[in-house]
Amino acid sequence: MRVEPFLVEKWLNEYEVDIEVNISETCVDPFTIDEFLSLVGRREFFNDFKDTKLTYGYIPGSPGLRQGLANLYSGLGPENILVASGAIGANFLVLYSLVEPGDTVISVHPTYQQLYSVAKSFGAGVKLLRLRMDRGWLPDLGELADLVDARTKLIVINNPNNPTGSLIDDELLKGICYIADEVGAYVLDDESYRGIYIDPDDTTMSVVELYEKGVATGSFSKPFSLTGLRLGWIAAERSIIEECEDRRDYTTISNGVIDDALATIAMENVDEILRRNMDIINKNYRILSNWVDDEPLIDWVPPKAGTVAFLRQKTGVSSEELCKRLIEEKDVLLVPGTCFGMEGFLRIGFGNNTVVFREGLLRFKDLLNEYR
Repeated sequence: MRVEPFLVEKWLNEYEVDIEVNISETCVDPFTIDEFLSLVGRREFFNDFKDTKLTYGYIPGSPGLRQGLANLYSGLGPENILVASGAIGANFLVLYSLVEPGDTVISVHPTYQQLYSVAKSFGAGVKLLRLRMDRGWLPDLGELADLVDARTKLIVINNPNNPTGSLIDDELLKGICYIADEVGAYVLDDESYRGIYIDPDDTTMSVVELYEKGVATGSFSKPFSLTGLRLGWIAAERSIIEECEDRRDYTTISNGVIDDALATIAMENVDEILRRNMDIINKNYRILSNWVDDEPLIDWVPPKAGTVAFLRQKTGVSSEELCKRLIEEKDVLLVPGTCFGMEGFLRIGFGNNTVVFREGLLRFKDLLNEYR
């Protein structure tokens, strides 16, 4: 089985550990353990937990954790949730469970490369539904309908979108599900950034709330700032969860019991965590928006949700060359658009610590000044 290099992860693995100022980060400023336990009023957690045996724990995730995750959706119960090793593990498990050689898989593009490259490695015929800047980085239903064929097994979307920050609203999402239903296809929606909306009135439904064959995946890394737990989940109709459980036995078995316990506490305190994180996002978004307005070599479609934005750069050099200069001369990390198959763009994350984020933009501005 041939696996294509995962370009964005290769880039980050090479540069993010030793960089001084990272403004490529996609998670909202991760908690320290003490910050998290203080916020949720559980400073004695580890003392209380010390007599717990480090067994495999609950294979699909503890009942409390799955109930907490089900509460994020309308009409779901814990039986509709399967806990996984991050959203990346959840996505892989869904693709492993649903995609067979010869199937057609349609994926939006640009998006997180895993969502189409894994299907290709499993022998699917992958078609890309191109998102365009002049359409607000949103899928066109007519183009989607033209890509669908009799072998279409799965349509893959990413809402809110990484790397663009675009948001598919309820009506457009219903349209995608309608097209899928016409051929009996599943819809996988990577909803890793769900819950983070620049304008709170822009909230949208989950695909699993709209469509019987809809599958949603989520992450503790992006909206909940618990990246180090390495937990995510699948939300779906029970028969789909059972398919994923069968294949999970060959991959993960269970997640860590300490991770599960901390994630369960997070689900009991979702509102407090999101309040903290939206304060960071709203402040940094205003800083970034003003910075882009004042920078003639950069433009964008302002993101509506999530923690990332896709910046079009007009320096006259390649995005990778620009990013490498930024690393070498300013010790600042961004992701070139080529990691998403999109030359001329840069992905920036605005969920960072605000002091770090400001410093990164100042240094980036210094480099851009040399291209005027």
